[in-house]
Amino acid sequence: MMIPFTKMHGCGNDYIYINCFENVIENPELLSKKVSDRHFGIGGDGIVLICPSEVADAKMRMFNIDGSEGKMCGNAIRCVAKYIYDNDIVPKEILKIETLSGVKIIELHIENGVMHSATVDMGQAILDPAEIPVDLRGNQSEGFVFPLTIDNETYAITPVSMGNPHGVIFTNDVLSLDLPTIGPKFEHHPMFPAGVNTEFIEIENRNSLKMRVWERGSGETLACGTGACAAVVASVLNGYCEKNTDVIVKLLGGELIIRYTEDTVYMTGPATTVFTGLIELL
Repeated sequence: MMIPFTKMHGCGNDYIYINCFENVIENPELLSKKVSDRHFGIGGDGIVLICPSEVADAKMRMFNIDGSEGKMCGNAIRCVAKYIYDNDIVPKEILKIETLSGVKIIELHIENGVMHSATVDMGQAILDPAEIPVDLRGNQSEGFVFPLTIDNETYAITPVSMGNPHGVIFTNDVLSLDLPTIGPKFEHHPMFPAGVNTEFIEIENRNSLKMRVWERGSGETLACGTGACAAVVASVLNGYCEKNTDVIVKLLGGELIIRYTEDTVYMTGPATTVFTGLIELL
């Protein structure tokens, strides 16, 4: 059985997109493990199924490299919007996309009939520990910061959810971190019972951050949209940035613009088609 796919990325956060308006995928967890492998498969941070929705223009389902399903992916949702617009599935410049963390509204930026970037209303940041979820029993906070100890070193972490759980840590030199070693220890720390995406942030100024991210289920990725949103939220909460102001988040794969307001978080960034092809399902 041959299934068409499109390889797309947002700031280097690359996924394999499958049109489920036309195809049925029976076991996406296994398929993601198979095709995401960068040596024996197509290569990507996972797969994204673009499905019909009863409450929105389309529904997005995202699966990580390890087969686990994510509730939300900021870079992927822009690519979903690009796919359904550029392929005339839903030719509207304001789209609603259903995710496991709710329906998101996306304003498309069009040039010559092709979407090149979009602004996503990501919804309110979740700071309630039970909803993130994060187990803070026995931990004393300093504002929005909590201590987390790994290998006898204590880190100051700000927990935030943008549909996925995030832990934001501020550092003076983000590029020197040994993320492959410490990243998994954050991901599986008992403080986060559902796992966590961990963002390491270097403050450049009040309108610019550098970020690296270790994502649960995928490892280090070149970009994370929800993580960039969480980083700006944490930066505002800790006094490094201001609300209602555009903040540039510099990722390994590109830049996102995040604006944290009283009511929501807006994310603006690119969406790029890489190539199309066929997957043979055995």
